[in-house]
Amino acid sequence: MLEKISITAQILIALTIVIIWVFRFNRVEKEFKSYGLSDLTRNLVGASKISLSTLLIVGIWYKDLLLISSLLMAFLMIAAQFYHYKAKHPLLYFVLSFILLIFCLFIAAVASKLI
Repeated sequence: MLEKISITAQILIALTIVIIWVFRFNRVEKEFKSYGLSDLTRNLVGASKISLSTLLIVGIWYKDLLLISSLLMAFLMIAAQFYHYKAKHPLLYFVLSFILLIFCLFIAAVASKLI
């Protein structure tokens, strides 16, 4: 049961990242400007998130990839929380990255057999 929920979370994270970083990239550009971060940083973060999302999907079949990819994605979500706070964004901006953070930690817990 937990494994099925974990797989659902993996898919949801990957879909969310693709929607944000591919289809809503203009919003990402504006956000990173509000953070005062460079285009290079934005591109590295985007490439990292897309790569980690891919690993989360591949982790459906290769479980050994899940722990590290979910923890690295969780780190990026913590960084997103910090930068939303720093830029004084409204609460709605925090909600999505917080939900994704919880999903990542859940996946890591299942992958490491903590739950």
